Amino acid sequence: MAIQKPSHTFTKIHLKALRTNNFHILFTLSFTVFINMLGFSQDLPKSGIAVQASKSTDSLQVNINKNLLVGTTEIGQDSVKTDSIVPKKETLTGPINYKAADYTSYNKREQKLYMYNQAEVYYEDMELKAGVIIIDLNSNTVFAKGIVDSTGVYTQAPVFKQANNEVKPDSLKFNTQTEKALIYNSNTEQGDIKIFAPVTKKVNDSVIFLRKGRFTTSKNIENPEYYFQSNKIKVVPGKKIVVGVTNMVIADVPTPLGLPFGFFPLTDSQTSGVIIPTFGEESNRGYFLQNGGYYFALSDYIDLAVLGDYYTNGSYGLRMESAYAKRYRFRGNFGFRFENLINSERGFPDYGKSSIYNIRWSHSQDQKANPSSRFSASVNLGSSRYYQTSINQVNAPSFLNNTLASSVSYAKTFQGEPQVNFSATATHSQNTNTEVINMTLPTIQASVSRVFPFAPKNGVKKGLIQNVNFQYNVRAENRIQTSDSLFFKKEMWDDAKNGVKHSIPITTNFKVLKHLSFSASTSYDETWVFETISKSYNQETNKTVTETQKGFDAFRTYNFSTSLGTTLYGMFDFRKKGKSPKIQQIRHVMRPSISYNVNPSFSKYYDTYEVISADGLTVTEEEYTRFEGGIFRLPNNRYSSSIGLGLSNNIEAKVRDRDSLATEAKKIKILDNLNFSTAYNLAGDSLNWSPLRMTGSTQLLNSKMSVNFGATLDPYALDNNNNKIDKFNINNGGSLFRLTSANLTMSYSLSSSAFDGTENTKSTEENLRSGGRADDLFGRAQDFSDQSYYDRDDEDEKERKPSKLYTNKIPWNIKFAYAVNYSNTRRENDISSHSLMFSGDVEIAPQWTVGASSGYDFKNNGFTYTQLRFERDLLSWRMNLSWVPFSSRSSWYFFIGIKSNVLKDIKYDKRRQPDQRL
Repeated sequence: MAIQKPSHTFTKIHLKALRTNNFHILFTLSFTVFINMLGFSQDLPKSGIAVQASKSTDSLQVNINKNLLVGTTEIGQDSVKTDSIVPKKETLTGPINYKAADYTSYNKREQKLYMYNQAEVYYEDMELKAGVIIIDLNSNTVFAKGIVDSTGVYTQAPVFKQANNEVKPDSLKFNTQTEKALIYNSNTEQGDIKIFAPVTKKVNDSVIFLRKGRFTTSKNIENPEYYFQSNKIKVVPGKKIVVGVTNMVIADVPTPLGLPFGFFPLTDSQTSGVIIPTFGEESNRGYFLQNGGYYFALSDYIDLAVLGDYYTNGSYGLRMESAYAKRYRFRGNFGFRFENLINSERGFPDYGKSSIYNIRWSHSQDQKANPSSRFSASVNLGSSRYYQTSINQVNAPSFLNNTLASSVSYAKTFQGEPQVNFSATATHSQNTNTEVINMTLPTIQASVSRVFPFAPKNGVKKGLIQNVNFQYNVRAENRIQTSDSLFFKKEMWDDAKNGVKHSIPITTNFKVLKHLSFSASTSYDETWVFETISKSYNQETNKTVTETQKGFDAFRTYNFSTSLGTTLYGMFDFRKKGKSPKIQQIRHVMRPSISYNVNPSFSKYYDTYEVISADGLTVTEEEYTRFEGGIFRLPNNRYSSSIGLGLSNNIEAKVRDRDSLATEAKKIKILDNLNFSTAYNLAGDSLNWSPLRMTGSTQLLNSKMSVNFGATLDPYALDNNNNKIDKFNINNGGSLFRLTSANLTMSYSLSSSAFDGTENTKSTEENLRSGGRADDLFGRAQDFSDQSYYDRDDEDEKERKPSKLYTNKIPWNIKFAYAVNYSNTRRENDISSHSLMFSGDVEIAPQWTVGASSGYDFKNNGFTYTQLRFERDLLSWRMNLSWVPFSSRSSWYFFIGIKSNVLKDIKYDKRRQPDQRL
């Protein structure tokens, strides 16, 4: 009985479902058996020791054997305090969840748990999926492998995942206590790098060793286009990969390219590091290193890349690029570029030296950051010849820019009644041809919202009086005009001009005869200046002398205007009973208007000075105002009164839809707008009618083509000297109007469905930041070493699979821009400009793309700036060739390199720079 009792106890405990987690029970089996066999609630006393029994007042007297007397109190004899057995540390630190599709079997004798078909085990941060999983509780190991199906195919290979690391081997063996593992034929991924190894030893969560492994950035790890073979590889997940002797293999063919060792950093966050430069040779500057430097990951909100170039003839360049962003607050980027260029060698006739620079800054504020204030910046300034002289491929399409422009502004709204708006702006405009720079530093504006003094407190404003409102505006400006050579020097500030203008417009509007809208307005303006002039004539030099006088002065003006307009609708219905014509309806909307403007004469602000002829006999008086040279409009010295006439049109049509299931007609635009305007000067003594101006625009080909046109028609004739005379052209034997100017612009953009949404936004952004166009008609900004210029959407990449027969539709896109201007003001009958620009890309074969940007000047009969582009998508690699075949920018640039940013320094490039024109 003494032997059977522990066994009986064991059976009761372990066959009863006391816990739902079977793994905990299995792992504590041996410990439980030991407790049941040898464990008691109290220790036995040693024999031969006399123990004095304590006196008891209990009335019940019991005689017991002397050897069974208790030596101490029950409290002192508690086994919890005196137990000499140290409890075992739990084998598992968390629950284990498991399942399998076919069966889960536990072999009690072998202490093993077998799972078959779609087996899964989850323990803490580890996940294991395989066809077969065996858990050995004796050795604390887990073995996983796949299943060979009836056709002999190996399926359900193990997938082991711990934290963010995932391994896909043929089989693996894992120790749950030491967390060490042996993995066979494993595929794993660390960042952009995919690693395969026949044998992998996982030491712990931080270190993995691979034997005879290979790593690549190819998406097809089973059959990569290239890989690096190394006998010894150490991987620290999320931190680095360290390799021994490494050899590069392309298409399973070993190459002589190799390294004695390699180090590849791995991180999911921004990390500072060295940027490897490219090297080459240039005819004008010798050997060079370009685009080398260091990347600083300053914080989660800002970074900095410092790059430099060096040429063996002494030329060098420095570039700093920084991007910053804070969610829901702001984002922007800053760039500074400086180049010290030396051509040829000192002493040669073509020797030249120049320094150029460029500063770019873009800043935008999130609308949610502060609804009452806003700060924005768009800066592009520097040397006028920067884009023309720089040879950086990114600047290729920007060398045609004629203007550099900048604007930095801050606006603040003060809520209340009335509301006050304040803004401060600094602007910059630079002509790269004339090198003239115009700046405003700064322009300060403030305004008070409209005030309706006679409006009712409740209800809608009605009538002339209730709609009367006024506003107050003030504008202070400091304007500077300088040249490129004096930019930011002391002389730049000497010719600064400034002034302040106050304006109070008063307006009202109301309905006339229910259908006519009448409005009237008057404005009072006061202009302050801090510098005036006086003119006189010097008889000795026979020149007019202008003297500048410092001091405060002001002039005040006012004007009056009124307008009357309405809207007319016309509907033409071509539908008939039982018939459905192609064009069903046409709607014509007309908005005629007539206005009257009065500008009084303010001759009191004008003075005269006498000019004596060289013979001293003729004396003439020249009129001028002391406010000449100011930055605001001068006061009128002639009374003007004119009537303006205008007519705007909009024409739309409803046509039968080609889709027979469509229930409604399709609406299309015939003319977005067609506007006519002219004026008649009541105060003029001749040439009272202003030329008739016509403008219009429309959209064609399903809004793929936009058309804008305009023309100026003059009713007056010309004399024999081509001067306008006060005689109508029709009365002079001509037509009713004389066409003096006309313009037409058309732009067309079309692409196949495969190219939809693949616009190169990085290239477009670069063009816009440099002051260029929002397209690639002047060429495409390129940086072959920057993969972001060529990234495509993942969905497009899935469709770009090589095929033996290229029978699918060829992807393509194309853009056109056509412009023509005609001038005939003085019978010159001249086409002042006439050009066609085009740009497009076509995929002539799988992974082969050809593109071009060019144009033709019909006036000068020649091609404009032309850029040809060739790209070969080598899956993990990319090959590009950019070629400018002619012009002073003639050059080419060849590049082949790995796409992944991790290995982007593995590349080869060769270039021919354009000739330098100083």
